[in-house]
Amino acid sequence: MSTHMEVTLQSLLRHVRTLHSFAPANKDRLAALRVAISVAGPSLLLLAAGRPDLIIYAVCGALTGMYGRSEPHQLRLRHQGQAAFLLLAGVGVGAGLSVNHIHSWGLVVTETVLAGAGSLFADKVGLKPNGPFWGILALGACASIPTAIPWHAAVLIAAASAAFSMVIGFGGWVRARAWERGAGRGVAPLRGARRRAAWIHAARYVAAVGAAGSIGVLSGSGHPHWAMAAAAVPLAGADMSSSVYRGIHRIVGTLVGLVVVAAVLFPWAGSPLRAFPGHEAAVLALLVIVLQFTTELFMTRHYGLAMVSFTPVVLLMTQLAAPADPQVLVTERAVETLLGASIGILVVVLVRNRPHPRTGPVPRPVQGL
Repeated sequence: MSTHMEVTLQSLLRHVRTLHSFAPANKDRLAALRVAISVAGPSLLLLAAGRPDLIIYAVCGALTGMYGRSEPHQLRLRHQGQAAFLLLAGVGVGAGLSVNHIHSWGLVVTETVLAGAGSLFADKVGLKPNGPFWGILALGACASIPTAIPWHAAVLIAAASAAFSMVIGFGGWVRARAWERGAGRGVAPLRGARRRAAWIHAARYVAAVGAAGSIGVLSGSGHPHWAMAAAAVPLAGADMSSSVYRGIHRIVGTLVGLVVVAAVLFPWAGSPLRAFPGHEAAVLALLVIVLQFTTELFMTRHYGLAMVSFTPVVLLMTQLAAPADPQVLVTERAVETLLGASIGILVVVLVRNRPHPRTGPVPRPVQGL
């Protein structure tokens, strides 16, 4: 066996071993609780109003709460405001595409452009989680369902949810009243080598997202946006090792998460939907809230385990908005995730990793973000 093959095999085995390793805890329960409350508030209001189909827009806005989880309150407020801009852009564009019945190639082109622009924006302002993933996820999710309300109403729901998330995220300051001087300042402007690295980073997003979406459309999939979102996942890694780590965890976590989806949506005797007849929407909404909590609980400790929870969140809120054949949803989610994540890893390998525009090269992390 050649030395190169031995190194490759050892690298692959190292990535596989990360499937059962956890990063140290870092106040994960508190961050998860903030996100769960951010999702629960607007979602339960919509459920009480008899509009569970609109919960998808509330969840997209509530993803604002995932940003700045371990930052000082004033810096978290700043970054969550910037993240809300990215998420609301995704919701607005996605709802606009849906209202105007623009699908397939129009969606691929639009989401690819937003991926590149979102990457530049995220690197410029120093968002964590890194990259435009959540923005393009919101775009694809909103574009893939029929919009039963005007597009600006969808944006308003997401904006109200995002604002609620920011209030929850800043609420701890009222108790602690700790204000760190200079903590709310932005990152340094992108200049020189950092600007070049940011443009390379954006180009990788454009290549991966565009290729995944194109193959998804050509394959006849009804959900090419899932492939585009999966392709963006490896690109948020700080180096090649962490990028491959994220891609592998995305695939494995999604496949396990689809088992959870099948247990909920498939018409078998043990399904919670059959256990509570007449309350299907309420069951799905509550599951979305609980699973969003567990998603955030493991997001920085084990990305694959977080995806076991987040995969049902995406499919269940999609099912609330536009009910479809569960078997088709599960099958296409599996295929599109495998396709997209593989393309993302391939782009990382072909377009050699550069130092991150903000942090520079770092050792392979054991967590997902």
